[in-house]
Amino acid sequence: MEGLPPFPLLFGAILILAAMLLPLTYLLIHTSSAGEKALSLLTHKRTVQVFVNSLFLALAVTIFSTLIAVPLAFLTVRTDLPARRFWSVVTILPLAIPSYVGSFALISALAPRGSIIQNLLSPLGVEQLPSIYGFPGAVLSLTLFTYPYILLSVRSALYGLDPALEEVARSLGYAPRETFFRVVLPLLKPSIAAGILLVALYSLSDFGTPSLMRFDSFTRVIYIQYQSTFDRSMAAVLSVLLVMVAALLVYLEQRIRRVGYYSTSAGARRKPKLIALGKWRWIALAFCISVAGLALILPLSVIVYWLIRGVMAGEAFNSIFHLALNSALVSSLAALVVIPAALIVAVIAVRYPSPLSKLIEQSTYIGFAMPGIVVALSLVFFGAGTPLYQSMAMLIFAYMVLFIPQAVGTVRSSLLQLNPRMEEAARSLGSNAWQTLRLVVVPLTRPGILTGSALVFLSTMKELPATLLLAPIGFSTLATRVWSATEDVFFAQAAAASVLLIAVSTLTIVIILSQEPKWDGE
Repeated sequence: MEGLPPFPLLFGAILILAAMLLPLTYLLIHTSSAGEKALSLLTHKRTVQVFVNSLFLALAVTIFSTLIAVPLAFLTVRTDLPARRFWSVVTILPLAIPSYVGSFALISALAPRGSIIQNLLSPLGVEQLPSIYGFPGAVLSLTLFTYPYILLSVRSALYGLDPALEEVARSLGYAPRETFFRVVLPLLKPSIAAGILLVALYSLSDFGTPSLMRFDSFTRVIYIQYQSTFDRSMAAVLSVLLVMVAALLVYLEQRIRRVGYYSTSAGARRKPKLIALGKWRWIALAFCISVAGLALILPLSVIVYWLIRGVMAGEAFNSIFHLALNSALVSSLAALVVIPAALIVAVIAVRYPSPLSKLIEQSTYIGFAMPGIVVALSLVFFGAGTPLYQSMAMLIFAYMVLFIPQAVGTVRSSLLQLNPRMEEAARSLGSNAWQTLRLVVVPLTRPGILTGSALVFLSTMKELPATLLLAPIGFSTLATRVWSATEDVFFAQAAAASVLLIAVSTLTIVIILSQEPKWDGE
């Protein structure tokens, strides 16, 4: 579509742009106060080393996550994999496990000394396992608990691809493998790129995993600066550099993205012929079992182990279900706020391309690149002394700033698959912009909207720093209980909250996946 977007969409997009620039404004204010120290800090050998560490961490995690997620998506959507629907759910469930919980579980199970596996192997003469700490442990943990970002995005795209394209390729003599690499994979590039961007930004902004794995990432240094000194200008300088890296990632993702890859007919909703795996069936099944074992069964087993120990010791788990209701409440509110905002951004970016729409879309990734504590402190800076301070509205606003790119990526991928002629037809029949959006765009982009809702809900359930700093007085969630119990070495209490957190998140994933578009016979 050409020209300016309708005024309501444009006005809403500008408000979103202002909201996303708020934390960056805070950083610039504090960076300017650093003066000449800012340049010396940026060029310091230690800063360069930590910066390189973070880049290699993000690169390794995105590579391994892609190698896991893309095959899983194809296996669970387009092949005759045994128990295909079961694996569709199970391989996404690791997203429900907070990275700091998963890292703790991996350390408890695989640490060189005193871990569960080492104790089990000690009768065989194994006194020490290889160290899990440092770069290998951080990459392993982040990969296991972030690859579902790519998996969800690619699954959504696979359901929207026109099967006629593959049928034509097969009729021209292409084997299934050639069809995948020459036809399907290129069409999945936008969804893969969107998922990779989320994984890379998460890897750069996560604090819990690098801290537990004793790996000096950029965010860990930022967090220590905020916690250990009253001079927050130094941490602001480091955060600005992190935002610059995030902007570079967004730019690279957009260079990979195709202009559009929508279907030219109604065939995209027709069930394609499932690919027979043949002799590869059991290898594919072993791959799914291995991923689920490492990313789900192992951490859950450790958590249940600590929970059973707590129950046997007679510990009381007070207020756990109340905390679960609090978590579900704020997560639902966050999704209800973020999805309309993401839809506005996606429509502006895809249907009305311009420098302004590109700026609006790119701005949504600012918050996700920042540590949660930076976004929270920026809101404290602007909201202190106002009725909004420590209110539910400010907390939900923080979640929007942090998690809107997750929804923008999935909604945009679905919108790219929607032929704009369908919207033009609706307008020619007398529908205005709002009616076209409500009656045509929203129903036909439902897979992306549902996927984005799931991502926002799950991320809000797990969010920690922003909740600790901005939640109303007396308001706690499962995430804050897990963190406080771990800090106080109450592992059974942490395990109880973790189990319920994972259970609520699992229920959400099952509900979302049950509403995915299904072909006849499924």
